[in-house]
Amino acid sequence: MTETTTGGGGASADLERTNMGLVLLTVLVATIGGFLFGYDSGVINGTVDGLRLAFNSEDIGTGFNVASMLLGCAVGAAFAGRAADIWGRRAMMILAAIFFIVSAWGSGIATSSTEFVIYRMLGGLAVGAASVMAPAYISEIAPAHMRGRLTTIQQIAIISGLFFSFLANYLLAKTAGGSTEPLWFGFTTWRWMFWMELIPAVVFFFALFLIPESPRFLVIKGQHEKAAEVLGRLFGPKAAALKVAEIQQSLAADHKPRLSDLIDRKTGGVRMIVWAGIGLAVFQQLVGINIVFYYGAVLWQSVGLSESDALLINVLSGALSIAAVIAGLLVIDRMGRKPMLLMGSVGMAITLGLIAYAFSTGAFMAEGTQIAAGTVLDNGTVYEASTVLTSSFLDLTPEMALLALVAANVYVMFFNFSWGPVMWVMLGEMFPNQIRGSGLAVSGFAQWIANFGITLSFPILAAEIGLTATYGFYAASALVSVFFVLVLVHETRGKELEQMTG
Repeated sequence: MTETTTGGGGASADLERTNMGLVLLTVLVATIGGFLFGYDSGVINGTVDGLRLAFNSEDIGTGFNVASMLLGCAVGAAFAGRAADIWGRRAMMILAAIFFIVSAWGSGIATSSTEFVIYRMLGGLAVGAASVMAPAYISEIAPAHMRGRLTTIQQIAIISGLFFSFLANYLLAKTAGGSTEPLWFGFTTWRWMFWMELIPAVVFFFALFLIPESPRFLVIKGQHEKAAEVLGRLFGPKAAALKVAEIQQSLAADHKPRLSDLIDRKTGGVRMIVWAGIGLAVFQQLVGINIVFYYGAVLWQSVGLSESDALLINVLSGALSIAAVIAGLLVIDRMGRKPMLLMGSVGMAITLGLIAYAFSTGAFMAEGTQIAAGTVLDNGTVYEASTVLTSSFLDLTPEMALLALVAANVYVMFFNFSWGPVMWVMLGEMFPNQIRGSGLAVSGFAQWIANFGITLSFPILAAEIGLTATYGFYAASALVSVFFVLVLVHETRGKELEQMTG
């Protein structure tokens, strides 16, 4: 089937000629990068104890081992958008696939913290590039009336990657008896958790040669015949000619894309659309979602659960996340982006507040504390003999532990229904053609720097000010994001990319 488009930029109702098979193939291949993004982000969750033991790291060292990838993500996102304007969207995804392969192998063979950090930062370059290239590529391929749903598949892929990393971590740890126990060929289990990523990474690399380059990039580079050929395969020759003319018209009055286009020539300051993109990217991280993804196993162990139970809860969270993203996919092109963001902000503020409240009712039991014989904790544990604690945890009543668990999973669902997919959808479509690559680069860089700061600070904040204050900060950030969306975010539903003026 091929969809034609009108000169006015709106998609017509003639869907019978849209080659949906090719559209879906290109989208699904691009979103393998999202799957790897999710797997690479989530796999660290089950390896924290192994890293701490293997590299003898304390809170700040563990935090940096976990967060090191995010520095690479920031650099990858910053350079990928601009590089994609020079060499192409698909070319950058191919480079990202190579980095995914090297990182997955290297992270598993690392023998020191420094070596591990280097390989993780290489993986971060790949994740950062994939995080901005996949939504940009999908936005530039997809018909306007389906763009939100098709771009949301990227978030489904990310969450699926997280889910499968959690599932793999759980199954591998269960098979070996723990993440620090040896598994196959004498290698410890946490190393195999990284090596499992090699399978989708290799598939991604070869699958990228099956899809075309972005037609909008081809027009920018003056390759109009190739652009028309790609658009013709997607939407038919008549629609291709119209669309190439529209893209040319949107670029004709200006020069080729460059980073300085982000500056408003009238005021001399950064364009408001860029600030909106940066704000969306940063607030997505300030609500603390990746604490659940990166430290979920550690968090639930800190409230008294076993490693196996904590890893199983991660699997549950991953499954709920997929369900929430699918729900978002079904309504995003009808409900709109802005209402979904507002709904998510309010929901996350409430659920994060409930988590903070639940944690506030518990007593922190520090490692090394002497527990007298006959002591009964709020969580029901009975110490029949005098005991010295070998690890720290938060002593919660069963009711408060259940409240924290339920609220955390509802919070994850609110995020993955709204800010998780919608932020990437909007970054892929909200910028004009002239600044899409650069706008994505700057916003993606801001997103990963915020991610790095939140991830690195969590173990330190949890130890210094406690889980209550830490989650209170995330709740406050979610509340502030409501006002940010109301003031700075504008609806993009149903608009052609050539209608985005910034």
